[in-house]
Parts: sequence; structure tokens; C-alpha cells
Amino acid sequence: MKQNIFATVCVLLAFVLQSTAVKWISFGGICPNLLIVIIAALGFTYGCNMGLLSGFFAGLLWDLFYGDLLGFYALVFMYVGYLNGGFWQIFFKEDIKLPVILVTGSDVIFGVTSYVMRFLLRGRFDFANYFGHVILPEAVYTALITLLIFPLFAKITTRLDRPVQKGKGPVIEIRETEV
Repeated sequence: MKQNIFATVCVLLAFVLQSTAVKWISFGGICPNLLIVIIAALGFTYGCNMGLLSGFFAGLLWDLFYGDLLGFYALVFMYVGYLNGGFWQIFFKEDIKLPVILVTGSDVIFGVTSYVMRFLLRGRFDFANYFGHVILPEAVYTALITLLIFPLFAKITTRLDRPVQKGKGPVIEIRETEV
């Protein structure tokens, strides 16, 4: 339950920041994609289902407010969350390399998919220019923002995942062992 509330708050906060404040820190018209950072982080922290649901919710918000075609961003963000959720078993919160690599790859996939659906199908074939001037700089900028956001995200999720101690005694975990 705490995870679902946390995921909802993260997606809403990232959406509001992406819609308003991120434009103030843009370089040359390139803004980091906070929704990709949050969706990927929720996916590889809590698994495929959380990534899928948070991606769908974030994409639907983006479609409702800024999309040309209802459901396009919901589908793309949903795939990004699900694919990142596949890495939750090999993910350690102390290691920042995997989140940065996954967020960068997710942003490149998002950029290429957006290019194909928004420009290529309309006859605009200058992919190298778009990749060099939009996709790659956005991916690098998003990776740099991930270095700032993810340690805070990991600290909050670690605190949320702790068992609640109700008495004065120590918390005892009982594990079954095979004989």
C-alpha cells in the first residue's frame, strides 16, 4: 500500500515538475525527462507490474495534457516501465551504474519511438539530425539528472521498505530453511 501511494506521488510530482519547472533548467531547448527517470526507477525498484502501471499512469497524464494522439505516450511509458521492471532482480540500491544506464537507454528508446511516430511517418527523414540534436543531448541530460535524483529516491524507498517495529523489542525475521 505504501509503495502504491509513493509511486502515485512520485509520478504526479514528476509530471508537475516536467510540465512547469524543468523548462527553467533547459539548455538549448533540451530538457531532462523526469517521467522517464521516475518510471524507470519505480520499475527496477519494485518490479514489472509497478513499472507498467506507473508508466501507463504517467503516459496517460502526458497524453491528456500534451499529446496529439490519446494513448501513444501511455503505451510508450508503459513499455519503458515494464522493460525496466525486468531488471529488479539484479538491482541493488547502492549501485548507481545500472539506474543511469537503464534511464539513458530508456530515454533513447523513448526518443526514437517518438521520432518514428511523430516525424518519420509524416515523411521527415532527417533522423541523424534529430538524433544528434534532440535524442542524444536529452539522454545525456536525463542521465545527469538521474545522478542527482536517484540517491534521494533510493533513500526514500529504503525507508519505506523497512519493517515497522510496534513494540520495544527487536524486529525478528523468521525464515524457513530446508532440511
